[in-house]
Amino acid sequence: MTTPPTSAVPTPAAASAAASAAGDPAGVDAAAAPSGGGLDLLYTDVEDALRASVRDLLTARCTPDAVVAAYDGDRSLTATLWKALAVDLGLAGLLVPEERGGAGASAREAAVVLEELGRFAAPVPFLTSAVVATTALLASMDDDLLVRLAAGERTAALVVPLSADAAGFRPVVRVQEDGTLHGRVTSVAGAVEADVLVVPVATGGGVALHAVEASAARVDHVVSLDMTRPLADVTLDGVRGELVVGADAGADAVRLALETGAALMASEQLGVAQWCLSATVGYLLERRQFGRVVGGFQAIKHRLADLYVVVESASAAARHAAVTAAEQDPDRTVAASVAQAYCSGAAVRAAEECVQLHGGIGMTWEHPAHLYLKRAKADQITFGTPGRHRALLGELVDLPA
Repeated sequence: MTTPPTSAVPTPAAASAAASAAGDPAGVDAAAAPSGGGLDLLYTDVEDALRASVRDLLTARCTPDAVVAAYDGDRSLTATLWKALAVDLGLAGLLVPEERGGAGASAREAAVVLEELGRFAAPVPFLTSAVVATTALLASMDDDLLVRLAAGERTAALVVPLSADAAGFRPVVRVQEDGTLHGRVTSVAGAVEADVLVVPVATGGGVALHAVEASAARVDHVVSLDMTRPLADVTLDGVRGELVVGADAGADAVRLALETGAALMASEQLGVAQWCLSATVGYLLERRQFGRVVGGFQAIKHRLADLYVVVESASAAARHAAVTAAEQDPDRTVAASVAQAYCSGAAVRAAEECVQLHGGIGMTWEHPAHLYLKRAKADQITFGTPGRHRALLGELVDLPA
């Protein structure tokens, strides 16, 4: 997949995103934009067409009633929906180069997909398999597993805790002299659906990545707040794996995978926030109280206006993170932490406002608002908390403690 060229545009949005992380989401001088000011943040025709295809599929197959079933233990939607996305639309291989069996797209297109998945709270392993695990495996010289992942034939999960961040992750799995792996990793996202576990292993020479068949490991499902992205504790006790990335390159592969995951998860959080804002506005334009539309009350207008600013600022931060990741811009690490520091809170605020402004119906199991609140709260601790990313930002831009 190739992206047609578009004219470069000024990007005050990028500066707005940086200011948002410091608590000023609304206004900032465009001259204060970071060095990525020359990046093109506009969506291309290809990205718009991709969005339309994904949205049409999810509208038809990913209804709130079907998603809620996951909380009753029904995971049937995940398998059918993932096949449609990964195989029929070919989205599993977006980040894999064409010469290695993939679509040859970039983080820009993957971000568009994640916006739509967030908008529908879709219970599929796109983030964990097609983004994080696949990015780690791009460092592998053996293309067999990568080709099968890109084709949607298999799914994978990087065996790290849900809260692991690129700067602070340390592997706990060890390899014995006989070549077997030993260790236990808790709260791993994507392991329940994975066919293959990509395990970071601490060695004397660094961090190596081993591919382990999920059936060979002990995968214990744990109760999580967001059951559309289930967690599991993974135990490796004398399991043998295949070395896919050597100890000289494994640490960098894991760091890049977690950083890319954090950068692109901001787009999922944006999708959550956009759905919450849209659903709330739609409801308040229909709901009547005291003889008038509820959305016409001044206090409600103020809350919606404030929420709109928050969501638009999140859009700027998420898009900047996705584009810098796609372009391998020097500011990509800063952009990823800015996006997570801001978008995590933005999604939670939008979901909380959605629940509250829907009144009584927003508190019920029947209304889908709870799906988005749970997704937003779970995402808030994924790949590093907002506080962790603010601390990282301080180090990255040389702010004093």
